[in-house]
Amino acid sequence: MKFTQKNMNMNRGAAVLSLLFALIFFTIFLRFFYIQATGTVHGEALVARAEKLYASQRTIDATRGSILDSKGKVLAEDKASYKLVAILDDQITTDPKHPQHVVDVEETAKLLAPLIEMEVSEVRKILSKDSYQVEFGSAGRDISQTLKEKIDNLELPGITFIRDTQRFYPNGVFASHLIGYAQKQEDIGETVGMMGLEKTLEKNLKEKDGFVKFEKDHYNWKLPNSHDEIVAPKNGNDVYLTIDQKIQTFLEDAMNQVVKEYSPEKVIGVVADPKTGKILAMGQRPSFNPNIRDITTYNNYVISEAFEPGSTMKIFTLAAAIEEGVYDGNATFQSGSYQVDGPDIYDHNRVGWGPITFNEGIQRSSNVAISIMADQLLGTDRLIQYFNKFGFMNKTGVDLPGEVDSYFNLKFHRDRITTAFGQASRVTPIQQIQAATAIANNGKMMRPYVIDKIVDTDKNKVIQDTEPKVVGQPISEKTSKEVLDILETVVSGKNGTGKSYQLEGYEVAGKTGTAQMYSSGKILSGNDNHIYSFLGMAPKDDPKLIVYVAVQQPKLEGKAGSVPVSMIFNTVMKNSLQYMQIDPTEEGKSTKKSQSANDSSLLPSFTGMKSVEVENQLNALGFTPIILGEGQNVTAQYPEAETSMIVNEKVMIQLSENVKMPDMSGWSKRDVMKIGKLLGLTVKSEGSGFVVKQSIKKDSVLKKGDVLSVTLNAEVKEQQSENDANTGTTEAEGTTETTETTETTETTETVEN
Repeated sequence: MKFTQKNMNMNRGAAVLSLLFALIFFTIFLRFFYIQATGTVHGEALVARAEKLYASQRTIDATRGSILDSKGKVLAEDKASYKLVAILDDQITTDPKHPQHVVDVEETAKLLAPLIEMEVSEVRKILSKDSYQVEFGSAGRDISQTLKEKIDNLELPGITFIRDTQRFYPNGVFASHLIGYAQKQEDIGETVGMMGLEKTLEKNLKEKDGFVKFEKDHYNWKLPNSHDEIVAPKNGNDVYLTIDQKIQTFLEDAMNQVVKEYSPEKVIGVVADPKTGKILAMGQRPSFNPNIRDITTYNNYVISEAFEPGSTMKIFTLAAAIEEGVYDGNATFQSGSYQVDGPDIYDHNRVGWGPITFNEGIQRSSNVAISIMADQLLGTDRLIQYFNKFGFMNKTGVDLPGEVDSYFNLKFHRDRITTAFGQASRVTPIQQIQAATAIANNGKMMRPYVIDKIVDTDKNKVIQDTEPKVVGQPISEKTSKEVLDILETVVSGKNGTGKSYQLEGYEVAGKTGTAQMYSSGKILSGNDNHIYSFLGMAPKDDPKLIVYVAVQQPKLEGKAGSVPVSMIFNTVMKNSLQYMQIDPTEEGKSTKKSQSANDSSLLPSFTGMKSVEVENQLNALGFTPIILGEGQNVTAQYPEAETSMIVNEKVMIQLSENVKMPDMSGWSKRDVMKIGKLLGLTVKSEGSGFVVKQSIKKDSVLKKGDVLSVTLNAEVKEQQSENDANTGTTEAEGTTETTETTETTETTETVEN
C-alpha cells in the first residue's frame, strides 16, 4: 500500500515536471517563432542590431564641380584645406613626455592667436573650456597648407587639424559677380552656392558622396568573406564658360587702373563676340574677392541695373533711319536746337555748329540731328518699333540670374523723341550688347550667353552644349555695313567725339555716350555727375569684338569724360585683338612705328646670342627684357620662339644656370608665371593685380623646385615719367597699353547727349 502511494506520488511529480518543462519549451518555442516572424527583440530589429555590431560604413568623398573658362582654365574649384582643433582632455595623453592635449593654455594662446588673426584673450577663452575638443570658429576654418605648416612648426601639444575642403577662386577678383561664390554650411557640412552661377547652377555643380559597407569583427577588422556594398560617389558636373581668362584679365587690370586714378562710383565692362553672342569678359567695380567675400553690392550691373544709356542709343536710331531708306547723310539741317511741345531740345553745346550734314551731326553727336530723324524722318511710332526689333523692350534671356527689364517713357511726344538719343528710357548694358551684335553681324542679332557647356565628369560626357542663337534681324547686311562706316568716322573724323578711342592698327566703329545722373528727381550738375560710356566694335570691316565700357561719376579734375573710359576700352580692345591674332588693317596703320610694332608680334629665338645684342633687339621690338643670371650668351628664354607677343610684354632671358631672384614688385601674375616656367619654380599666388610681396627675397639664388609665393594687389604704385603725366597706362597680364587722352568736343557734351 505504501509502495503504491509512493508510486502515485512519483507519477504525479513526474507529470507536473513534464507539464512544467512542456510549458517552458512551448514558451521558448513561441518566443523563437515570434522573433523569427518579426525579427525584433524588445522593439529592436535584430538585423539592424547585427549590422550595427558587425557592419561598418565609410564615406567616399565626392567633389563639387569646377567652373572653367572657355579654354579649360580653372575659375572656381574645390581645394584641400584644414580645420584647426584643440584637444583639451588630458585623458588622451598616455605618455607624459609626449602630451596629446593642450598643456599650457597661456603659451598656446599667445603663439596661436596672431597666426589665425584672433585676439589672445579670445583664444585663451576657447582653450579654457571644459570640453574634450574645441574649434576656433571661422578663424580656424579653411586653413591653407602654408598656414598649416606654420602652425605645425610651433609644435604645440594638443593642436591638430581635420582635413577638409574649401571652395577656391584662384584669380581672386575676377568676374566675381558673374561667377558668384559657394560657401560651406556648417550645420549640414556641405558646400552650397550662395550667389551668381555658383547658386543658379547648384544642381549641376552639387556633388553626392558615396560609401562602402563591409562586415567587421569586434576588433573592427574587416572579415575575410565580407560581402561589401559599394555606392560610387557622384562628382559635380564641370561648367565651362564663354569667358576667356586672358581677355577678362585685360578688363580687370584696366578697371583697376581707372579706379586707382579716378575713383568712380561704378565701372562696367563687357566684351562679346558679335558672331555668336558669347560673352568673353564681364566685370564691374566695386567688385569682391570670392575667397574672402568682401562684398559691397550683390548686383551684377551688366544685367541687374538699367539706366539712361545716353548717346550710344543713337547707333540704333541711325540704323533704323538707314534701314527705312529715310537717311541722307549729305543732307543738311540747322543744328543748335529743335522745337517740340515742351522745352526745346538742344545740342550739347547749346548753340550748334550752324547748317551741317547729318553725317557730321552723327560725328558731333548732335541731339538735333537725331531728333529730326526720330520725329520727322522715321516718326516716333516706327522708331519704337525698331527699338523693339533691337530687343530693348524685353529681357535678353541671358543665362545669368537677376536680369531686369528696360523702361521707356512713351507718354509724351517729347519723351518719345528723346528716347532716340538715350533719354526718357532705361536699358541694361546686356541689352546694348545684344542690339550691337546686329550692327556688327550683318544685321543678325545674337542672344548673349555665358555658359558654353556642362560636362558630366564621371562619364566624360557633355550634357549641355549651348549653341549660338539668332534672335532677330532688325536690319539688313547692307544697312549694318553703312552704319559701321558712319560710326567709324565718329572715331576717325576731324569732328568726331570718339577720337580718344582710335587704335593704331585697327579701325574702330563706335559711339560715345554721356548719361544724366539724378538725385531726388533732379538732374545733378557738374562734369563729374554723369555716366560716361563707349560702345565700340573692331575691326570695322568685319568686327570680331564688341566692347562696352561705362564709368559713373569719375573724379575728372577738369579732364574729359572720355579719358577713363578710353583707358579701359583701348587697352581691352587692342590687347584682345592682338591676343586673338587679328591682323591689323592697312587703314589702321597710322604710323610707321605702329606698323613695326605689329609686324614684330612673333618672338624670335635668342638662344646662343650675346646678351647685349638680345637686350638691344628686344628693346627695338618694343618688348621688355628681364636678364636672369650672369653670362655672355643666352642659354634659355621664355616665352619660347615663335610665341605671339604684345608690345611692352616682358621676356625672360637666362644667361647661366645660377640665377638670382629679381625684384618682382609691380609685376603681373603672368610675368611671375613666366619666370616660374623658365626656372622650374612652383608658383603660388594670392589676390589679383600686381606683385606687392614675394616669398623669395631679391638676390636669393634660385633652385629648380623652389616654391615662390607672391601676393598681388590692384593698388600697387606704378612709376610714371613726366611724359606719362597726361596718359593713362594700364598693365594687363604683363602688357602696358598707353592710351591717348586727347580732349575732344566730348569735353563739353552734357545732359542732352
